[in-house]
Amino acid sequence: MSTYEELKGLKVKYLSSDTSGDRIQEGEVFYNSSDFNIKSFVSSVAWHSSAPLITARHSLGGVGTPSAGLAFGGGPGTKNETEEYNGSGWATSGDMSNGRRELGSAGTQTAGLAFGGENPTSNATEEYDGSSWTNGGDLPAATAQNAGFGTQTAGVSAGGNPSGTSVNTTVEYNGSAWGSGGNLLTPVRYVSGAGTLTSGIVALGYNDSTPGSFGANQNYDGTNWTAGHNLNTNRFYGSMSGPSNSDALAFGGSPYRAIVEQYDGSSWSEIADLSAGKNTSGATLATPTSGALVFGGLLPALSATTEELTTSVSATTGAAWASGGNMPTTKLNGGQGIGTELAAAVFGGNQTAITYPYVNTTYEYDGSSWGSGGNMNNTGSSHGAFGTQTAGTKIGSYMYPPNVSTTNVEEYDGSSWTAKPAMSQTRYGASGAGISTAGLAMGGTAKAPVVALTAVEHYDGEGWTSGGALPAHHENFASGGTQTAAIIAGGQDPAPQSNGASVTSYDYNGSSWTSNPNMSIDKVFNFGNGGPVSQTSFLSATGTPGPGTASNNCEIFDGTSWATTASVATARTQQMNAQHGTTGTNGALIAGGKPPNTGVNTSEVFTAESTAARAVKTVDFD
Repeated sequence: MSTYEELKGLKVKYLSSDTSGDRIQEGEVFYNSSDFNIKSFVSSVAWHSSAPLITARHSLGGVGTPSAGLAFGGGPGTKNETEEYNGSGWATSGDMSNGRRELGSAGTQTAGLAFGGENPTSNATEEYDGSSWTNGGDLPAATAQNAGFGTQTAGVSAGGNPSGTSVNTTVEYNGSAWGSGGNLLTPVRYVSGAGTLTSGIVALGYNDSTPGSFGANQNYDGTNWTAGHNLNTNRFYGSMSGPSNSDALAFGGSPYRAIVEQYDGSSWSEIADLSAGKNTSGATLATPTSGALVFGGLLPALSATTEELTTSVSATTGAAWASGGNMPTTKLNGGQGIGTELAAAVFGGNQTAITYPYVNTTYEYDGSSWGSGGNMNNTGSSHGAFGTQTAGTKIGSYMYPPNVSTTNVEEYDGSSWTAKPAMSQTRYGASGAGISTAGLAMGGTAKAPVVALTAVEHYDGEGWTSGGALPAHHENFASGGTQTAAIIAGGQDPAPQSNGASVTSYDYNGSSWTSNPNMSIDKVFNFGNGGPVSQTSFLSATGTPGPGTASNNCEIFDGTSWATTASVATARTQQMNAQHGTTGTNGALIAGGKPPNTGVNTSEVFTAESTAARAVKTVDFD
């Protein structure tokens, strides 16, 4: 009998404990002398949640890979929005020219293809270049509910519903025009596809001749279709992924299935289920079946959820918000807080619906529960802040009566507040960044009379000096970073979006501002977190995207682009937060806010996505 060394060219490692670090690899075999066992790491297949789509939708197109995905179109109605996935979250991109649902799709994130669909039934083809869509050659006939697979220059549309019944038509795209392909063996609609022009597969379809799910796949070689094999569970209106007709996955389906099956060219076998049953979802197409991405769909409620499939020796836990416990009372309209998700303080504002005068109370958070801290010297709302729980600074505020903004500055040492030198400019709705010996006060509004501010002031712990003015007036915006490397995002400015909120973001270097890419969703009263590295790892969360609304959307900026991350459980605005952050966006705290107008006392804590090695397996020779 051959030895392990003869087979692998390696000896079995002799260790006193389980292997770790870069030795955690599939098939790594070692002997643990402490528990007298031969062990190895084995990959497992599992789904984990990822950032939701910006726009919830069903019956949408999807292409690309789990690290570079693309979602477009869909319903309800006929949507034209496009979103790109970067491996952790979604960002907006150029809209399609023709909004539609139940469409065919092919290609990649930088070379996508959309064809057919319902708007009403369409023959339009559009090509995507990584940022915008242009018209391509029209399908020979309008259709919807068709399968798509392949690439932008070698794409396939199969089956569909041009006039109320399933068809067996196949057409092929060469990058500019469509031509006839071989007919399907069985006409199908509500059908999904995967693979390439010369190794394609369709399944999860509906056949009108014998009404119901058509339970087998059909395989395409670029000329002819051949019969495949029966799925274990018949269904239609699902989605598919995979590089070929011998390596494919089928997800979900009607009615609201969580089932996932894998095809190896000769049979289907069930693998790990989705977290919830869904149909009409989108999926990345030409992905090896060791990984996949599924997004949107109907649960039956309209969904924006994203799930990622991995095959690995490590387990991935998606980013998430969890309850941080309740404050002693409701609190809203205070402004920014100080500290981190492990040691924070929030203060001022209201403890019920917005009434006057405001309060001066402080609540402290220790990482698990809330308690009362020292009272501020002044009541007020809409203040900015920066620093830590034991060395934090509160800047400006709104006071009513007597309906004025203030220059008040106070510092908190973890138990009591001390008045400090006032700012030069009265302001409320301003934002802060930095620490108590090197801080910033930015923007806001002066009152009365009302004056929109661009003024920036620098704080050294003892006094204030002028800094570089904001590019435009901003108030009630997210902020973070240091005195010489700060970031702001959202808020209100002189050129707002139609609902009065902004998507803009800027970096500050201590003297001047530069523009960042825009966020995906415009909002005001959003909060920011990222600590000293905010310019390259910044979280903007919640806020008001429109009059009378509150958002649960959260986005992360990595220094180059914005992408969604896990949504808070409770949509809220006029909340307070831990402003200083820890290491980038690894943790964050949000507390209080509204709706309802009477406020809430709940808080939530953010944890970033993480991976950890799965449990090592003992090799059993019995």
